[in-house]
Amino acid sequence: MAKTLIIFGIFFIIVGLAWHFTDGNIPIGKLPGDIKIRSGNAVLYLPITSCVLASVLLWLIGFLFRKF
Repeated sequence: MAKTLIIFGIFFIIVGLAWHFTDGNIPIGKLPGDIKIRSGNAVLYLPITSCVLASVLLWLIGFLFRKF
């Protein structure tokens, strides 16, 4: 239980530092590689890079849980 709380604490520290240094404007969803197509009143948004980044982060968190 202690290791899990430490990992969550480190995660929240990293998120807090990112939030602080970007003034609360973390550019998730506005990364290069995210596709936004506008046609008249319709908008198609494909967050490809954001999905890859989220996938890597979730894999890393899962890896750390299994490691410790």
